[in-house]
Amino acid sequence: MGSLPWAVDNQKLQDMFAKFGQVLRADVVMDRATGRSRGFGFVEMANDEEAMEAIKQLNGSDMDGRKIVVNEARPREN
Repeated sequence: MGSLPWAVDNQKLQDMFAKFGQVLRADVVMDRATGRSRGFGFVEMANDEEAMEAIKQLNGSDMDGRKIVVNEARPREN
């Protein structure tokens, strides 16, 4: 997921997805040099159907004044 507000932390990300099902892991990616959020993160859910519903409901939604992007993670391309 991307375009996260800078103030979002792991707990807030987990709480947002927990409305749709069991969250196994929620991590906001942090910049190593500054310790600040890089504006994106990853969420792992226990159930694929719940994950797809979360993507459907949350993609394009407003979070603290920012329109967030929620999609399924894809492997990094070379």
